[in-house]
Amino acid sequence: MSEQKRKYPPGQHPDLPPPLLMSGAIFWIRSNLLNSPLNVVLTVAAVFVLYQLVPAILNWAFFDAVFVAESRKECLALGSGACWAFIGERSDQFIYGFYPAEHRWRVNLSFALMIVAVIPVLFAQIPGRGQLLWFAIAYPVIAFFLLVGNTILGLEPVETSRFGGFMLTMIVGITGIVVSLPIGILLALGRQSEMPAVRTLSVLFIEFIRGVPLITLLFVASTMLNYFLPPGTTFDLLLRVLIMVTLFSSAYIAEVVRGGLQAIPSGQVEAANSLGLRYWDSMRLIILPQALKISIPGIVNTFIGLFKDTTLVSIIGLLDPLGIGRASISDIKWSGLATEVYVFIGAFFFICCFSMSRYSLYLERKLETGHQK
Repeated sequence: MSEQKRKYPPGQHPDLPPPLLMSGAIFWIRSNLLNSPLNVVLTVAAVFVLYQLVPAILNWAFFDAVFVAESRKECLALGSGACWAFIGERSDQFIYGFYPAEHRWRVNLSFALMIVAVIPVLFAQIPGRGQLLWFAIAYPVIAFFLLVGNTILGLEPVETSRFGGFMLTMIVGITGIVVSLPIGILLALGRQSEMPAVRTLSVLFIEFIRGVPLITLLFVASTMLNYFLPPGTTFDLLLRVLIMVTLFSSAYIAEVVRGGLQAIPSGQVEAANSLGLRYWDSMRLIILPQALKISIPGIVNTFIGLFKDTTLVSIIGLLDPLGIGRASISDIKWSGLATEVYVFIGAFFFICCFSMSRYSLYLERKLETGHQK
């Protein structure tokens, strides 16, 4: 008792823990899963479905799976689950495509440098962020010379037709995401411009691109574009695909950003004008930061759709992971393993798209400045 008096002044007592049923996991389950008869029925049904599915999926994917084998026939003899040995044997093709094995260190170095370049762009609390941002600006040129090669720099040239697998997906996806955002912002501003010529051109471009499927644009890039070039002119197929994917994504980004611009009260523009700011200064300092913050969910949703649409390049002859997978299972030694291929590729896309989604939520929480109920 004397010890308690020393710790707490007269009239004050220590806080008691909340009742067991009003906190923790039990409280969450009662509040979210068992708070009504309908929720009880749905929870029981969901638990029953998971009880039936999860053990079977785990057995197929892990416990009964075969990770080392020479053929599908050997996989069937060793286990009744997934034949991941096929993925392991073709892992180099899935990652690098047909990039020369002796030069794959250049791909690995490009990926490592990409992480260094992306981190200061995505996260502000990074030591030396100013210098790293300059490196991020220079990174596309560095990656280009690393991957394509340059005899002056002592790097053997590698044809882009040998690019493939996840490497190709990352090149097309990241290039489209990075380049389409500023173009989309300019198109959104152009669509709201008071200059008729700029507004008309922006509207025509946006509506035309949004009215044509991406696969059609890719076919145009792969076959018809050469007809509009001077005879004897060669235009790299991968570069054509990058241009079309970027233009396609920028049109959708423009509409998302335009929605954010229209959500900004007119008083913000009037306040900027009253301060004597020029058009581009008011947009850069006042309007666009607010509009882009509002548009974050739509922008990330467009990026996720673009990243998944990179699989369409397999239709025009570029071997992305789907193209590599289809070509691999045509081998009679591994025929019949389409399920493993699609699960493996689907897991890769899920991880990438889920990461973008989580970063979007992080960015929304970080930029939240009010209006919370």
